[in-house]
Amino acid sequence: MLIRQIQQYTGIGALVILAACGGKNQQQQGGTPQAQAVPVTTFQVEASNASYADLYPATVTALEQSEIRPQVNGYVTGIFFKDGARVSKGQKLYTIDQQAYEATYNQAQANLAVQEANLVKAEKDAARYRELDKHDAIAKQQVDNAEAALAAAQKTVEAARANVRAVQTNVRYTTLTAPFSGTIGISQVKVGTPVYAGQTILNTISSNDPIAVDIPVNQREIYQFTKMQQAGTPAGDSTFKLQFGEDIYPFAGKINLVDRAVDPQTGSIKVRIVFPNAKDMLKPGMSGTLRVHRTSAEAVVIPNKAITEQLGEFFVYVVNGDKVSQTKVLTGQPIGPNIIVKEGLKPGDVIVVQGVQNLREGSQIQVQKDTTAQKKP
Repeated sequence: MLIRQIQQYTGIGALVILAACGGKNQQQQGGTPQAQAVPVTTFQVEASNASYADLYPATVTALEQSEIRPQVNGYVTGIFFKDGARVSKGQKLYTIDQQAYEATYNQAQANLAVQEANLVKAEKDAARYRELDKHDAIAKQQVDNAEAALAAAQKTVEAARANVRAVQTNVRYTTLTAPFSGTIGISQVKVGTPVYAGQTILNTISSNDPIAVDIPVNQREIYQFTKMQQAGTPAGDSTFKLQFGEDIYPFAGKINLVDRAVDPQTGSIKVRIVFPNAKDMLKPGMSGTLRVHRTSAEAVVIPNKAITEQLGEFFVYVVNGDKVSQTKVLTGQPIGPNIIVKEGLKPGDVIVVQGVQNLREGSQIQVQKDTTAQKKP
């Protein structure tokens, strides 16, 4: 009886072990569930004709601009312009008290007259002694002294004349004139204000027609702008237009210069565009947007919805077999539902346009037919 019970228990234990092993084998055969392929639609990149405008932040600046500072000390005695008016080159702007400088000038002239009289006396003495020396009627030492006195008198006259010129210059500096034609600002001083040479800013004058617009250009685009500069701007060309909000400045500009060197901190270079400004609509310091019109027969244009943004950088998912890789792109301007891609893609690349929000680097995909009848850009 005991033996039969042991056999029964042994049989039951074996069945339990077999059941457990069978479950384990089934779990092993099933394995870890594999990631599902993400359903997406794709687009094949092609080169196409495109007409678009690149946009650059622009700052209006004067081609000529100068601070007006006095070159002598004194009090302002006259202001001869209206604030904000146009002035012509050489036009009188300010006068500074001349009395002290005129007195010094008169004194310098008087001193010059005295020195010139001394020079005449020295010339006569030297001539007389030379004549006596011919007849050995005078000591050689006296002749030498007369020649030395003449030379000293000549140098003293030269110094007196230089002093007169210097003082005369100070007298001229008491009248300040416009260094070039342009628009003058609001006067920083009034009549009676004390001013100091090289320190006090009286006003600022700037040229207004033509006027310049400066833009920062990435160093990758230097070659393009240099080519445009060398080619020149034909009459009536509208490549460069200036925009303020929704308003477009009615006159087109032309490229003036590309700066000397790239700024190592920003990796950009300054390019200057010149615009006509006969109506004085543009003022130095204004900020706007420069539109550079471009046409290309081989532009890379893709649907805008294919672009993803991460920390200010733009990416697309490029299809490699049944997986995707994230690729950084440099974008240009939108054209309707599409966008220009300047760098990062080439004709023939296949990119994901729908389903990008579910993708990451290396994701497996399942390409589906686009039921929205996607149009080529």
